[in-house]
Amino acid sequence: MSACPGPAVVCVPARNEAERLPRLLRALADQDGFSSAHRLRVVVVANNCTDDTVASVRDLALDTIDLRLIEATFLGTDAHVGTARRRALDAGAEWLEAEGAPDGVLLTTDADARLDPSWVADNLSALDGAEIVGGRLVIDDEGDADPALAGFHAKVERYWAGVRLLEDALDPPPYDPAPRHGDHTGGSLALRASLYRAVGGLPALPRGEDNALVAAVQRAGGRLRHCPAVSVRVSARTAGRAEGGMAVEMLRRARVVQGGEAYRLPTAAFWRELILRRARLRRRWREGAAADTLADLGLRAEDRAAILTDCPNDIAFVERTLACLAPRDPPAPECPLDRALADLAALAADLRRDAAA
Repeated sequence: MSACPGPAVVCVPARNEAERLPRLLRALADQDGFSSAHRLRVVVVANNCTDDTVASVRDLALDTIDLRLIEATFLGTDAHVGTARRRALDAGAEWLEAEGAPDGVLLTTDADARLDPSWVADNLSALDGAEIVGGRLVIDDEGDADPALAGFHAKVERYWAGVRLLEDALDPPPYDPAPRHGDHTGGSLALRASLYRAVGGLPALPRGEDNALVAAVQRAGGRLRHCPAVSVRVSARTAGRAEGGMAVEMLRRARVVQGGEAYRLPTAAFWRELILRRARLRRRWREGAAADTLADLGLRAEDRAAILTDCPNDIAFVERTLACLAPRDPPAPECPLDRALADLAALAADLRRDAAA
């Protein structure tokens, strides 16, 4: 049997998930290393539910998880997934702190996710070399596969893999080595509760709350790891619960495959310039010329102070600087997916030839 993992709480927002939430909880009850004598802590925030979500949870008998169910109704502009996920993570942090484990781990996923038995253990292992871990999202058609749509999913994944190959060629992150994926969403995130508190918690945004938390950790100097061992299967449904969530992307892709919509993504040249920009900033930090760099970039005195005050490392310097520059940057140029793939492949070939010369 696996050694008992350290203190951890899985934090889940759930809205009208009577069908899928019990499946998730059973998967959490089957996580490696946990038992009736060493139970996995789980917080579920059932928010604004109009179905039997709460009853479906209470009807479960799972002796390997210690479950805290919070029923919540969020009103007006607070009625969104960001508020619910923050409430769940805050409750998880409070639980760990009350038990004298402020450095315990918070994990979050979605109520409709499918997890392998090693999901918690793999996250905890990946945190040994990082401050925050994102899990790979694997689209789950739940046995109802559309070959054309599956092929399109694979094409999109090739695009993002091509972007990561550019990173590896131009500015490889030593704390996030290949092979790695590129996902860090609420479907699978893990970080220590003390760090969660230090960065101010999860921003209660109606969409993008997960990426905002990751960005806050990076601006504090935290290493983001995309460990290939950590993955979660996410629903391919096109009618989701969260505004701007995965279901919106699935619906978009379905329209593309049906011929009703173009699918455009940032160009290869955009990614090349962004990666090189990050590399230049990182190099200037390591050479001790960070302040000179900020002056060269024309940033205001208050922005320069915000970037450099208590800046612990190159990760924080790069992320803070890019955040200050972002309002001045033009939108990323986009092109059709097939052209973007061809351009990424051509750029990668050019880089290989240059390296071999």
